Amino acid sequence: MQKIQIYDTTLRDGTQSEGFTLSSNDKIRIAQKLDEIGVAFIEGGWPGSNPKDVEFFERARDMQWKNALIAAFGSTCRVKGGPEDDANIKALLDSNTPVCTIFGKTWTLHVKEVLLTTNDDNLRIIEQSVAYLKANGKRVIYDAEHFFDGYKADSSYALETLKAAIRGGAETVVLCDTNGGTLPWEVENIVRELKPALAHPFGIHTHNDGECAVVNSLVAVREGAIQVQGTINGVGERCGNANLCSIISDLELKMDHQCLPAGKLEHLYDLSHFVAEVANITPDEHLPFVGKSAFAHKGGVHVAAMRRSPQSYQHIEPEKIGNKMRVVVSDLSGRGNLLSKAEEHGVEVEGEEVVGVLNDIKELESRGFSFEAAEASVTMMLKRQEYGYKAPFELIDFSVNVEHRQGRGIFAEATVKVKVKGELFHTAADGNGPVNAMDNALRKALVSYYPQVAKFHLSDYKVRILDSDHGTEAITRVLIDTRNDTGRWSTVGASTNIIEASWRALADSMEYGLMVAH
Repeated sequence: MQKIQIYDTTLRDGTQSEGFTLSSNDKIRIAQKLDEIGVAFIEGGWPGSNPKDVEFFERARDMQWKNALIAAFGSTCRVKGGPEDDANIKALLDSNTPVCTIFGKTWTLHVKEVLLTTNDDNLRIIEQSVAYLKANGKRVIYDAEHFFDGYKADSSYALETLKAAIRGGAETVVLCDTNGGTLPWEVENIVRELKPALAHPFGIHTHNDGECAVVNSLVAVREGAIQVQGTINGVGERCGNANLCSIISDLELKMDHQCLPAGKLEHLYDLSHFVAEVANITPDEHLPFVGKSAFAHKGGVHVAAMRRSPQSYQHIEPEKIGNKMRVVVSDLSGRGNLLSKAEEHGVEVEGEEVVGVLNDIKELESRGFSFEAAEASVTMMLKRQEYGYKAPFELIDFSVNVEHRQGRGIFAEATVKVKVKGELFHTAADGNGPVNAMDNALRKALVSYYPQVAKFHLSDYKVRILDSDHGTEAITRVLIDTRNDTGRWSTVGASTNIIEASWRALADSMEYGLMVAH
């Protein structure tokens, strides 16, 4: 297997994504995970540009890195000057990283209208900047900014910029699709035309403005690129960078290239979600390979086929990258969806019982329920069909009162009457709202028989209005997420009455938690 260098720029280029921000400590944590999974290079930031990056490099230099080399990023020296007195070049050297990556201008438009210099002076600062870093003991990677746009404007000059970097001592020149608008066949033709004249190791750095970043990277590898630059989950400026999670998976599983050390690919799913968690953003669960929905099956025909052969609707085995197959239950489901869900949760039900639950689900979804994100509610519907199952409690009635009292403000109180193992409990409790009050009253009734409910915590409560044109008479869907020391589960309720919808989701949540506990 040919080895491809994975150059991760999540900590630098990725942080240029709107809404994606990392502290210095966040960067260290992500860098450690990247090192563990075995990428070749980790670009930590632009030293001197901000205090966070300065702190990152100070901390990184004292750490032991097992697999990756830390790279500092910067630009060529200023025009009409030299690298020896350039603050940017000095900051790169002061970062004390083994690798420095610098970018320079390829496109004549940028040379003349952005740098405001001549083509020859641009070639000079490229060569001198690389050579100066090289002379000071650094391994140098040269990023040819706007390479493909520059090549289309003036192919001869674009090639000269690469040769200037090579003369300076760059170990790899990286072809950058900085504007992200180059199409795959353009990448293929340009790289194929360029290679004989270049005769030097090259890499690829693509952006996703034309939704082609991943495929452009793969095309470049097919044409001989030895290095791929990108970010975890494809974060980056504007529409993002090339998604390394997809690229690594495609290269290793489909193109017979080695990107990571043996046994590390199966940690890719965890890495993807770790980066999102550290950045405090919601993971995109529809990402290829590493999204939770990447191997989720909803259609009844699909699931029926999957039960006979997992290859029928999956392009790879999800376990190879640490993901797993999931079956989603909805009004599009067939018997196979529910049989798979019953097997997953250890519920023993027969075919006819499943048909009854399936009909109930279809009818409830027509009334506003949605079971895709509420697997615990589906599990309880199946469990109630299981021979010999007895519910841990039975609701008799409930009431909720919300008042505004002078001197106290808004006040909520709930009473519930439930039967537990033949004994009737009538309890009341206050809360900071009607749902919290119901939750507290139900817990008070159950805790003497089931002390484990004290460990159930309502972790999220979502409300969605389904038919807003009906105003206050609209159907309301409630999703409740509950967790304990060992897991997390979701339940759903729907009604024109938000209290009824909340009660249904809350009761399912308690019953599911008690079923799992026993």
